[in-house]
Amino acid sequence: MDTEQLDKGCEWGILGLVLAALAWSPVAFGLAPSPTSGFDSFLIVQWMMVAVLGLWMVRFCVNPKHRLLWPPVCWPILGTVLYAVVRYVLSDIEYVARQELLHVLVYAVLFYGVVHNLHRQEATQIVGVTVLFLGMALALFAIYQFLTGTDLVWGVLKAEGFRKRGSGTFLNPNHLACYLGLMLPLGMTFTLTGRFEALQKIFLGYASLAIFAGIAVTVSRAGWLATGVSLLVLVFWLLRQRDYWKRGLAVLLVLGAIFTAIYWKAEMPPERHERFEVARQVEDARFLLWPVAISIWKDHPWIGAGLGHFDARFRQYRPEDLELQDPPGRAQSDYLNTLADWGLVGALLMQACVVAFFYQVFTVWKFVQRSQSDLGAKRSNKSAVVAGGALGLTALVIFSTFESNLHVPANALLAVTLMALVAAHHRFASERYWHTVRWPLRVPVLIGLLGAAGYLGWQGWRHTGESSWMAKAMARPEGSEERLTALRNAWVAEDRNPQTAYLIGETLRLQGGQPGTDGKETKETKEPKGAKETGKALAQEAIRWFQKSAALNRYDPSPLVGEGMTLDALGEHPQAATLFEKAGKLDPNGFSTEAALGWHYYQVQDYTNAVKRFQRSQSLMDDEKRNPIPFSYLKRIEAKQRGSAQK
Repeated sequence: MDTEQLDKGCEWGILGLVLAALAWSPVAFGLAPSPTSGFDSFLIVQWMMVAVLGLWMVRFCVNPKHRLLWPPVCWPILGTVLYAVVRYVLSDIEYVARQELLHVLVYAVLFYGVVHNLHRQEATQIVGVTVLFLGMALALFAIYQFLTGTDLVWGVLKAEGFRKRGSGTFLNPNHLACYLGLMLPLGMTFTLTGRFEALQKIFLGYASLAIFAGIAVTVSRAGWLATGVSLLVLVFWLLRQRDYWKRGLAVLLVLGAIFTAIYWKAEMPPERHERFEVARQVEDARFLLWPVAISIWKDHPWIGAGLGHFDARFRQYRPEDLELQDPPGRAQSDYLNTLADWGLVGALLMQACVVAFFYQVFTVWKFVQRSQSDLGAKRSNKSAVVAGGALGLTALVIFSTFESNLHVPANALLAVTLMALVAAHHRFASERYWHTVRWPLRVPVLIGLLGAAGYLGWQGWRHTGESSWMAKAMARPEGSEERLTALRNAWVAEDRNPQTAYLIGETLRLQGGQPGTDGKETKETKEPKGAKETGKALAQEAIRWFQKSAALNRYDPSPLVGEGMTLDALGEHPQAATLFEKAGKLDPNGFSTEAALGWHYYQVQDYTNAVKRFQRSQSLMDDEKRNPIPFSYLKRIEAKQRGSAQK
């Protein structure tokens, strides 16, 4: 194989890896954490990007004419990546910040890899058509879910507020709405203005209509708003074109008819309006999260609380509200989440990326559209990609106000790919954005690529081992020896994860015969000889693991509660009281922490304070299945008080 064929093979290999990443990400729950497995599906994409870097280095080495395309948007993106590295170093919870940094690096590799290697029109069309037909498949699945009321996704039951709504292979319908909204304008521009054969346009048009219907059945108000705005801009542009204004009107009529059929036709599910009301009630909780995000940002205005730290810091700022008892994960607004985590500096850098991107769209537009003649408009796939990609990202900009979509890896990967494909068209504006890097200047470029591949590969190796063992641990019963062994192996693979240390401590605590989350003892009251000494040794080891977890994440009350419960069981109540007091300050309005405080007062026979804590815990979470401790111990206290009164 000569060098030219090898270079071509590497280019096609990069294209295949990008397509594989785009195909894998939505079908694996959008790469969101699975509720039934401890394995991180994002690792698959991370390894794919390592392979992209490897093939890119080969191209640099074998092709002396290989050039770099560096449009203006590359600069603010590079600045954002460098800021993320600095902010990672300064973050309080190293493990959480590192996972966020790895996501940023993967997105950066994808962006630069697409811009520099997949800028040819053939590759652009392949990527565009592939994602459109993938989106069509997801949309058809979502329509099926909506019509049949199916609530299972790969055997996993969706959360209550998301049921009876179309979500495709995502667990959250809003995430699917964003994913489809990103690609819908591209499908419309390909169909109406692209240079495709008639049969191809029929399939592209069908895919676009299916995608629009898929957005409709997600019952996502923010998705409808973002999609509606992007489509109105598209129709406005079509109406201004002499050859396309009729098609613009036809688009409005057809899409309006589809939406009307879904929500007003009698044959559709009769409870569809009830689904909208349930969705409204569930999703309006985002407005309760926004003041929390603003409070975190005000306390850390310039550089934020830390990469990915919103969820960890949320407990301290949580108001006393029934709807905010579950871990939020994100602030349900990309802008507010960025301010809370990255600070004003990071937010401005990200906005600079958006501004630079749309600046490029306007400056390159006259170079990619084909002029109209007396015989009609000349079709152009270049303008179709630029217009479709820009309008899709416009929908994302709007949607990100109401949802943390950029923190859904599948949506972020698609958005980055579209941005890269559009940005690569800036090469038509001027030759000055091409840079031929010859020896020895290739050395620092190769060192940079090798460094990125080495770091992502090393971190991927560590996290793959940890994630595999965590998946095995989550499949074993709580307190079992098998679970403990798997957790210890996960810690060997990655010794900076505070959650692993906490789970090891909790498993040891339960093995020592202490109360579990259901308020029951894990062992019989009558224990064999030597069990007391064994239980004490397990408790001492559990304390050491709880302390490790607290040292790695000083904002989490769980290891403090675990250590406090262990000390109470050992009879060291004063030390336990100090830990419970610290936990209460870290999470003043959490039902589980209140329940743990009530448990502590019960151990020291301070039943008055125990009742107060248990009752407050119940007021924050009045669900015995999710919050069993106060229900169980209030009955015990009532029985004790009734027995004392009879005496």
